[in-house]
Amino acid sequence: MLGVMAAVTAWVGVIAPAHARGPVKIGVLSEGWGPTPATVGLRDGLTALGYREGEQFVIGIRFTQGDVKALPTGARDLLRAGSDIVFASGTPAAKAAQAATTSVPVVFAETVSDPVSVGLVKSIAKPGANVTGVTDAWDELTPKRLEILKDMLPGLKRIIFLYDPGVVAMSEVLSRTRQAARRLGLVLTERPVNSDDDVRAALTTVRKGEDAIVAGGSMTFNLPGLVLDATSALRIPSIFNGAFFAEQGALASYGPDFYESGRQAARLVDKIMKGQKPATIPVEANSRIELVINLKVAKALGFAIAPAAIQRATRIIE
Repeated sequence: MLGVMAAVTAWVGVIAPAHARGPVKIGVLSEGWGPTPATVGLRDGLTALGYREGEQFVIGIRFTQGDVKALPTGARDLLRAGSDIVFASGTPAAKAAQAATTSVPVVFAETVSDPVSVGLVKSIAKPGANVTGVTDAWDELTPKRLEILKDMLPGLKRIIFLYDPGVVAMSEVLSRTRQAARRLGLVLTERPVNSDDDVRAALTTVRKGEDAIVAGGSMTFNLPGLVLDATSALRIPSIFNGAFFAEQGALASYGPDFYESGRQAARLVDKIMKGQKPATIPVEANSRIELVINLKVAKALGFAIAPAAIQRATRIIE
């Protein structure tokens, strides 16, 4: 089971081959509410590479429950606890970890689309410092989510796009989303949110039978949880960027397989555990994209999903 660090412990701070000393301490930093799919993928990936959890590596987690501003403190906590490697789940967590240390290796994965433009690495081939990781195209896929919703629900008229304006690269996401809405003949209603109350207020504007909700990918302000609640309580279809949310009650998800991002990151962590510097480990790309449709949710909401859309799905939840 993935553990949660509750206290500072005397961990060794210099990476050496895993067999040469005690277990390598991997500190996970996330803005979520617990272990992310990428974190589980990291653990499973290391196990598949032959590492024994508890003997050769241990994982501890700092998660900030949607509070991005708490990530820098979380990063410092992990370092004070003696993390040998920081595994950052998402761009905000990766930036916080990068700011907290220039010596402890940082490996990122999950919702990191362009690590060069956000300053995490100098280049994909040669990261150049103490940070490397796995990128995906999550923020480039929002327009495709609109297209999928339109295919699933031909009568759809309006998209409510909820997002945290403070998210890195959100302006680019907005530009792509606006273009896609125009192309598809959809009305795009943008709802920037800066608090839980903003999210709740935005959700009161949705119209049953006409609208669908696209969540902008951020975990801040419990945005995903509130959108999932609205899907059920207001009977409004929603689409997210990861399969976890379709499993938890969204109508659908379209985006990278974040679990696979974690498994890929395990290979990078393996190299670091064997003594290689992150500066020389190229950033990898996760190209595995999945469309998950929850037919149980569709039935509960009273929607009949177009057969052509169902045929495109990577996975169906029934």
